Amino acid sequence: MRIWLTLLSGLVLIGAQAPSYDLLITHGLIYDGSGGAPFAGEVAIRGQRIIYVGPHAPLREAVRTIDAHGLAVAPGFINMLAHPEESLMADNSALSDLAQGVTLEVVGEDSMAPLTPEMARLMQARQGDIRFPVTWTTLDGYFREMQHRRMSVNLASFVGAGTVRADVLGEGDVQPNPEQLAAMRGLVRQAMEDGALGVTTALIYSPNDYARTPELIALAQESAKCGGLYIAHIRSEGDRLMEAVDETLDIARASGAPAEIYHFKQSGQDNWSKLDPVVARIEAARASGTRITADMYVYTAGATGLDAAMPPWVQSGGLEAWIARLKDPAIRARVAAEMRERPKDWENLYWAAGPDRTLLLAFKNDKLKPLTGKTLAEAARLRGESPEDTAIDLVIEDGSRVGVAYFLMSEDNIRREVALPWMSFGSDEAAPAPQGVFLKSNPHPRAYGNFAKVFATYVRKDHALSVQEAVRKLSALPADTLSLKNRGHLASGDFADLVIFDPATIQDHATYAQPHQLATGVVDVLVNGQLAFEDGKPTSARPGEVVRGRAWTGAPGGGCRSSAGEWSWAS
Repeated sequence: MRIWLTLLSGLVLIGAQAPSYDLLITHGLIYDGSGGAPFAGEVAIRGQRIIYVGPHAPLREAVRTIDAHGLAVAPGFINMLAHPEESLMADNSALSDLAQGVTLEVVGEDSMAPLTPEMARLMQARQGDIRFPVTWTTLDGYFREMQHRRMSVNLASFVGAGTVRADVLGEGDVQPNPEQLAAMRGLVRQAMEDGALGVTTALIYSPNDYARTPELIALAQESAKCGGLYIAHIRSEGDRLMEAVDETLDIARASGAPAEIYHFKQSGQDNWSKLDPVVARIEAARASGTRITADMYVYTAGATGLDAAMPPWVQSGGLEAWIARLKDPAIRARVAAEMRERPKDWENLYWAAGPDRTLLLAFKNDKLKPLTGKTLAEAARLRGESPEDTAIDLVIEDGSRVGVAYFLMSEDNIRREVALPWMSFGSDEAAPAPQGVFLKSNPHPRAYGNFAKVFATYVRKDHALSVQEAVRKLSALPADTLSLKNRGHLASGDFADLVIFDPATIQDHATYAQPHQLATGVVDVLVNGQLAFEDGKPTSARPGEVVRGRAWTGAPGGGCRSSAGEWSWAS
């Protein structure tokens, strides 16, 4: 691709009319995000905004012109569940996602604020390969820190119900009294007025899993008064999947908030047959007026930690208390026994996957890094002990939850899920680069390939959905779900977040064995009207901005309302 300067030095006369456009994209196949058929046309940009989308821009003068002949021109992709909070501190390019056309990272499954001084201390003390100071206590403070650091991509955040819980109650297995619950609601409201998009929780992890449904309803109600969404890593994605979906629907109905299910899946082979009934449950709720959607990654393994292999009771009080308990021989024996059992009231991903399908990804202790890429079963054989004892020892020796991947899902189910009309996509990963500190650990390959794989596998290979439908699910659908104005569409007046790519060649390359491989096939990425990725390479531009939610008090009409009914949401 070539960019021509049409406003050349020496050819501009004093008093001559300025060019009509800063950038004109010509000869592309336009996918506007609506899901409709593409059309040959042009996109004109001035400053941060699109000022024309159509067959032929009315004026031809432009500072720069991109010839997109043979390529798709689409809205920038939205990573509906992202975890670049630490990776952006080390490298603000978000390169693994930028190279796939991502222009907005949505974070906050466990948010970076609000923080007490002790939470800030622990956040810094628990850091691994990437180290950074924690200087903020509010979500607004975090947003200002990230804007100061400058980014290639845009960033938005939810407020984590687990973060709010830890702020008021600590990390123990306790229930709030009325005064404490009121304080938690107040923190949610403050975060929403700081610009959060809603409230979220991760209900298989401590301390999130100590929350009962009424507590979650109360926090979702507060968020809904501020125009926010409720998103959940639901309480079970396996044996109790239907019950967990029902809880999510109950929270949506009781709070008045729209709901979203994070990384929709059916974990463990015994649960693969639940796809049809759970889809039927969701579609019946949607038909009855409940606003519920979901997102997913397109891999058969999920990545998390060894905390998802051990019962919640041993983790009460936080990481340090968990590790201290594991050093007690009697507690250790009990934990190992429970790891081997099919759980009744918690989500045991180790039991569902087994040691041969539990892959070790990330350690903070350099002495343990040679185990990266081995299964837990292989590590146990090397150490001459059981897989359960190995898992316990690794947590103790690493001083962390240890990053692992669990192989749990069905490829056939993934192929069907990507076609669901209410399904968007999220990597559930950081946004690293194939260099420097990132090479010290292995991410899940979804960090480098999730969005490219949607096109390479499920559009081009399996024909599970069309290019235009994939674009809709990566742009307009998540933007509308998040109630983001002027994002996710190619339309006059919208922010100029665009991706120019080749649907015939876009390809993921990352594997579990070699995850640090950039996707190919994306040619250019514009963020707020500037080229952050050009001719297949990152630029030095850092045009990303913090994108704040509807209740942000820094915007006209911001602030929370007296009830959720005063807001409107996309259906």
